[in-house]
Amino acid sequence: MVIVSHDPATGQKLLRASDARAASDPTAASQAAADAIKSYVSSQGLDTSDLQVDFDYGSGTVTLSGSVADAETVAKVIVAAVNVAGVSAANADALDPQPTATFYTVQPGDNMSKIAVRQYGDPNQYDTIFQANKPMLTSPDQIYPGQVLVVPS
Repeated sequence: MVIVSHDPATGQKLLRASDARAASDPTAASQAAADAIKSYVSSQGLDTSDLQVDFDYGSGTVTLSGSVADAETVAKVIVAAVNVAGVSAANADALDPQPTATFYTVQPGDNMSKIAVRQYGDPNQYDTIFQANKPMLTSPDQIYPGQVLVVPS
């Protein structure tokens, strides 16, 4: 089971237009949000041709299904989707293949070296984490509390 939780107050601000519609037409708003999330994932250079995205405004959960090229891409798709403001969790149970990486939620005071020490015992492994999160990250110094990162095995 792959469910990644996230602080819905942090992340890419994509859902504002859908937020206004959610009260009057939750189904249309959820579809618009799902389309915005899929478009954002695609804008990261990730192949979304066989990816289906559903979003539930009530729970803030994005559900990912279908298939992508490999486990590394799956992890990046999950991170891109869950790091959208308004998304509280990503469910990727129906995504194929299943990711082999783990996920880490950035804490206040974290930097890539501190995360590398926690995950690998070596601060010099920060670049491994940074590379796994490209293109969503453009610099290892630009992370924020609440952000979810891919941590390769």
